[in-house]
Amino acid sequence: MKIALMDSGIGLLAAAAAVRRLRPDADLVLSSDPGSMPWGPRTSEDVTRRALAVARAAAAHKPDALIVACNTASVHALPALRAELEPGLPVIGTVPAIKPAAVGGGPFAIWATPATTGSPYQRGLINDFARSVDVTEVPCPGLADAVEQADEEAIDRAVAAAASLTPAGVTDVVLGCTHYELVAARIRAAVERGKAGSRPLVLHGSADAVAAQALRRIGAAPAPSAEPTGTLTVLLGGDAGDLTGPALAYAEGLLLKAVSPAV
Repeated sequence: MKIALMDSGIGLLAAAAAVRRLRPDADLVLSSDPGSMPWGPRTSEDVTRRALAVARAAAAHKPDALIVACNTASVHALPALRAELEPGLPVIGTVPAIKPAAVGGGPFAIWATPATTGSPYQRGLINDFARSVDVTEVPCPGLADAVEQADEEAIDRAVAAAASLTPAGVTDVVLGCTHYELVAARIRAAVERGKAGSRPLVLHGSADAVAAQALRRIGAAPAPSAEPTGTLTVLLGGDAGDLTGPALAYAEGLLLKAVSPAV
């Protein structure tokens, strides 16, 4: 079994690690183009062109499924990716976890890039799934870039700024960018410092859901085991590479590194 994941940069690590935990025997292909980051401010046409290039590089390795582990690419390029690659290659997009966050009924915040915050796409999801819930959209300028570089000080500044815009009464926070899941613990700590009430904060990411959906699409069941046996292929701008230094600053990157590279 081989599963590919694509993103502009290392935001795909969270979903890749989720796949690794569910199926340690799966061969993984990680395809990104960090030199083109960030994708958020780019036009829809430019995002689609770049996403197609990254996806084609992954598809050349004949995976059984492709996870689009990027909110921006899912918003702008998913129809084009599916039109080109399906039905031969199932394509699984990433959607912010607004629906599950709304289930609890409490007020919640959505942390997202400035380009996504207030966008028709995000507003549409709020209207569809959280119309009766108090929702605060929180822009997080610079956070994805700081995570991409593993810049500790920049991450702390961006998280603190977003936390200051997050109402004290929220019960849940939706992580509306895949990069944010890599610093979920910092986000939780920052929001809880200013949080009112004693109810624990619930964070909603997308990595576990898209990993499970990828397995369902190819008819595979989770099969956790003690040791990972699947291989790892890393593509950077279409060329063979390795996990970068910043990627290895995160637990997810270290988990993925602990396998044999593909030959």
